[in-house]
Amino acid sequence: MSLLSIVQKINMYLSDYILIILLIGTGLYFTIKTKCVQLRCFKEGWNSVFSNIKLFGGDSKSGLSSFQALTTAVAAQVGTGNIIGASGAILIGGPGAIFWMWIIAFFGMATIYAEAVLAQETKQVDKDGTVHGGPVYYIKRAFPNGFGNFLAGFFGIATILALGFMGSMVQSNSIGETVSNATGVAPWVVGLVLTAIAALIFLGGIKRIASVTEKIVPIMAVLYIVGGLILIIINIKNLPEAIGMIFKYAFMPNAIIGGGIGYALKTAISQGAKRGLFSNEAGMGSTPHAHALADVKKPHDQGVVAMIGLFFDTFVVLTMTALIVITTLYANNGPLSATAAAGAAEGISKSNMVQLAFSMSFGEAIGPIFVAVCLFFFAFSTVLSWNYFGKVNVEYLFGKKAVPVYSVIALVFIFLGSCLSNDLVWELTDMFNQLMVLPNAIALIALSSLVIAASKSSK
Repeated sequence: MSLLSIVQKINMYLSDYILIILLIGTGLYFTIKTKCVQLRCFKEGWNSVFSNIKLFGGDSKSGLSSFQALTTAVAAQVGTGNIIGASGAILIGGPGAIFWMWIIAFFGMATIYAEAVLAQETKQVDKDGTVHGGPVYYIKRAFPNGFGNFLAGFFGIATILALGFMGSMVQSNSIGETVSNATGVAPWVVGLVLTAIAALIFLGGIKRIASVTEKIVPIMAVLYIVGGLILIIINIKNLPEAIGMIFKYAFMPNAIIGGGIGYALKTAISQGAKRGLFSNEAGMGSTPHAHALADVKKPHDQGVVAMIGLFFDTFVVLTMTALIVITTLYANNGPLSATAAAGAAEGISKSNMVQLAFSMSFGEAIGPIFVAVCLFFFAFSTVLSWNYFGKVNVEYLFGKKAVPVYSVIALVFIFLGSCLSNDLVWELTDMFNQLMVLPNAIALIALSSLVIAASKSSK
């Protein structure tokens, strides 16, 4: 049995069973315990985000402004998962997988609130104002013994591998492939440029990363949303059918992906869970690294901001991708519809679905380039944030002296990722992403009393 098949087998059990129970279970638990904080405090979070938008930094004395922390977190969330990940979920699980991604995200808003609150509650601030925080710190608070050391170490290693190395490799692979498809430039050239830019930003530390993400995230979001809206307007007659397909195939996916209803439903739900985690990262323990840095009056303040980040990631950007793909490739007897000819889907993969969709409306010259530009910003901003998240755990586990070594290895992975297309890398990234959930979810539940207390401090 090959390594790829072994990892795929592990991922099958993680995403089909363990992940679904943990993600929905944890989200449901915090939804009940916080009296549905994602609805009750949504307006508070929305007002907090949109009254504090600053593209040129804040006035935080230590750490980052709340908006910088949010954009650093959103930069990690809004990446290939919103374009290629969502496309893959639809391709494998049918349009109904998007419905299950919405369900995961709704409950995930309560989970990510808990993560941000605990990151704030357990962060450590040095005399010089340097802030240290993230799941390893609240895992240790939850279990201040040998078991806590084990869980924190397990989480730290999984994070370094999943985000710092293989995850960044996946992001750069997506950039290299889409830019090459659109322009004909060799992927290794794209990778070389990408690695050089990343190195310059990495050298500036979290302040420089935050300075870049606070500008990139709003701009890339507006660019993609405007382009997506234009495409949807062009295909407006297909929109009602596309929305209907999301709900119809959520419960009858066998009608479009084949097989028995049990197998098809399990596939749709597991794709929603797995790709939902890769997209919104709620419960995974990645975004708390950024939210810990926010300079806010109380933990609840950053918790509600974190919820808006997830809402934007899934219910705005990812939904935009879903409607783009479904209105063009599935609705109105498109090439991937249940009634399409068997050969119509040849050459369509998760990597080129969105480019193909834009090409059908914008033309073969403009469509692929537009998607390549958007994906470059999405994926590159994710690389920046994920590299920092990995760095936090390297420093926690091995000390500051290990950080330069980590940075060099990370840059090598970024370059290699742009040149190589490897299913094993995608599967390994999925596996370590999912393994991060295990210690993180255990610690969240163990410290739930802190989260519940914080939720009562809403305005």
